[in-house]
Amino acid sequence: MKKSIFLLSAVMAISMVLPNRSPLSAMENYKDARIKEIPISMQCWTFRKFTFEETLAKVNELGIKYLEAYPGQLLSKSMPGAIFDHNMSLSQIKWVKNQLKKHGITLVSYGVVGFANTKEATKKVFEFAKRMGIRTIMTEPKDDDFSLLDKMVKKYDIRIAIHNHPVPSKYAHPETVLMRIAGYDERIGSCADTGHWMRSGVKPVEALFVLRGRVWNVHLKDLNEFGNKQAYDVPFGSGKANIHDILAELSRQNYSGFLAIEHERKEDAMNPVPPIRKGLEYIKSITYYKGYQQILKSRNGRFNKHGWNHYGPGYFILDQKTGILKSQGGMGLFWFSEKKYKDFILELDFKCAKITTNSGVFLRVPQMPVSDDYIHHSFEIQIDDNSKGIHRTAAVYDAEAPKINAEKATGQWNHYKITFTGSKIKVELNGQLVVDWQAEPRGKIRDFAPAGYIGLQNHDSRSPVYFRNVYVKEL
Repeated sequence: MKKSIFLLSAVMAISMVLPNRSPLSAMENYKDARIKEIPISMQCWTFRKFTFEETLAKVNELGIKYLEAYPGQLLSKSMPGAIFDHNMSLSQIKWVKNQLKKHGITLVSYGVVGFANTKEATKKVFEFAKRMGIRTIMTEPKDDDFSLLDKMVKKYDIRIAIHNHPVPSKYAHPETVLMRIAGYDERIGSCADTGHWMRSGVKPVEALFVLRGRVWNVHLKDLNEFGNKQAYDVPFGSGKANIHDILAELSRQNYSGFLAIEHERKEDAMNPVPPIRKGLEYIKSITYYKGYQQILKSRNGRFNKHGWNHYGPGYFILDQKTGILKSQGGMGLFWFSEKKYKDFILELDFKCAKITTNSGVFLRVPQMPVSDDYIHHSFEIQIDDNSKGIHRTAAVYDAEAPKINAEKATGQWNHYKITFTGSKIKVELNGQLVVDWQAEPRGKIRDFAPAGYIGLQNHDSRSPVYFRNVYVKEL
């Protein structure tokens, strides 16, 4: 009875999300999306005409450092009949690990693998994954009862990702996956195969939107046609999948998995490297946060404050699913203590709860804060729409006023891009350059250090500030 309620809730949720219309109205504008750098892995099926050993060399050639294995690939020409799967002997497992180490490649996922819905069969696959360091297992369960999988993901802390082959396969539509996983551990989710969705007439962006928060792996493909089962793989960006919007939606969801490259076109089977290389260049060209470090970190789909400390009154509340920080009380400083930064670009989003919201972003805090004295030895990029001049949003507080007011209306997200090189500070607010200043001691600032910590201010409890997507790129 309890499971029936969960399934009914899922069906109701799906009907609300997809009432015969596109969910794009509920999404952000993908045209201006800042696409995150999502780690890339290689699905070995791409090199199914080669051995596992040969595949590693080809993956290395492409500069890819993560791997997704499938059951059935021949291991090596020197080991006739031996295949990669969860039945490998201990000596074969040792050989695989040595080969991975030799090439500097990490095995992160495994599938699509089938196994019986029994404790013995399921345990064997999970034990193998644990031994190999695999994070995600892809499968298409024949049985509708996921209770055994639920127990296993809790015991081993390894994810299950339900893969979608095209119609008439069981999980061709995202609504079916969502319905089946409803009520189970969040580590049971989707392996989103964009190519197979396209063959089934399902738009990948809309499917990802339906499954938001439960996408644990992506088989990334671009096809020459939409809605045709005979469509074939083409380099990313040259087909009908709309790879830009797919990556934008995954970025919006703070997707924490891998983009598993799976190129299946038969004509390319003996040499898939050229189209893959071309596609990787396209992904690189549309990725905004290239070379950035996300310092408000996410692990396994949940954000945490690791590496951050707080000085002074108040604190920040972190929504672990969305990565949004909300200030409470103050005046205090939430500072990233892992590293001092010298020359860097800092990018983040912020939002003011009220017109009277007061906060700021501190740059190059010279030492661990033990008193309020840090305000005299570091620069603050102000957040305060209610003030003017050197105290208004985007000003270098008490020192340099913004050239123009570029902030959005209260309650909307703003984007800061702050560049600090040597003694030069540039502040871009919502894409407009508002400060370009050769820094010097001025106002409250007595001096400043060549390197220091980054901090976010919580000012008071009456009008909180929100932060998200905090990225740093060292120069």
